[in-house]
Amino acid sequence: MTFFCKLRGPRADFAQTMTAAEAGLMQQHSVYWRNGIEAGHVIAFGLVADPRGAFGMGIVTFDSDDEARAFTDADPSILSGRGFSFEIAPMPMGVVTA
Repeated sequence: MTFFCKLRGPRADFAQTMTAAEAGLMQQHSVYWRNGIEAGHVIAFGLVADPRGAFGMGIVTFDSDDEARAFTDADPSILSGRGFSFEIAPMPMGVVTA
């Protein structure tokens, strides 16, 4: 199954106002998602520069909603307890190329 994952930062202007500590956390987040690519679960991820407020996105493949949620729950940004959250939506018509 394919899923769209949307990472919301702790504040609307997070991308513009992140602290040095938060930038370090985002580096850990990036490494985590790159490891997901190597494991074959992450198709794409990155920052979306939406003028209403930037957010992170990822396209992932897992066998179930629970596995997708477990992956995002283990993201360093979530584990930090600093106010990040993920929205996950299945993509029933998602097409993934190898």
